[in-house]
Amino acid sequence: MISLLRGSVRYISHDRAVIEVQGIGYSVLLTSTTSASLTMGAEVILHTSLVVREDSLTLFGFLDEESKSVFELLQTVSGVGPKVALSILGALSIEDLSRAIAQENVGVIEKVPGIGKKGAQRMILELKGKMQFGGTHQSMAVHQPAWREQLTSALVSLGFTPKDSDSAINALVSRLHNEGVEPSSVDMSELLKSALQNGKSTR
Repeated sequence: MISLLRGSVRYISHDRAVIEVQGIGYSVLLTSTTSASLTMGAEVILHTSLVVREDSLTLFGFLDEESKSVFELLQTVSGVGPKVALSILGALSIEDLSRAIAQENVGVIEKVPGIGKKGAQRMILELKGKMQFGGTHQSMAVHQPAWREQLTSALVSLGFTPKDSDSAINALVSRLHNEGVEPSSVDMSELLKSALQNGKSTR
């Protein structure tokens, strides 16, 4: 799984950039704030989250690990996909988002494009206690590793029920652990392929 890129900026637009790493150009989706901070030709380090879909592999990039973690946490909310999660981070700072969730301030969150009042209420309900703001520091409790959340999302998008995807992933994790392999070290495409095979055998 691609979790970090270090290379030269070869292209910049308001919502994406191309980062050249050892002769290969990676297209990465960004918030407008992150995009504005980049300079053509300069070296940059981006913390990335790879989102797997049936017909695409999409990289989302962030300047720090915390923003990436919040991006992945937001996608655990029902109805929030990667593009909406990116839109939220583009519209609100982590501090403002954390405070709005802690104070159950629907008005702040519903102003984000693609959210609305019901979406804001759902986000507060599902993230309360997982993302807390205190002073100048944010702390997040993410109950599942990022790779598992991405794999679950990919399986559900391919027609698996949450229960079936969980069973397939559990079988995969068990097999990998028996082989002495850490799931986070395996490429996402390989994890998906193996999970699909496990899913067929458990259905």
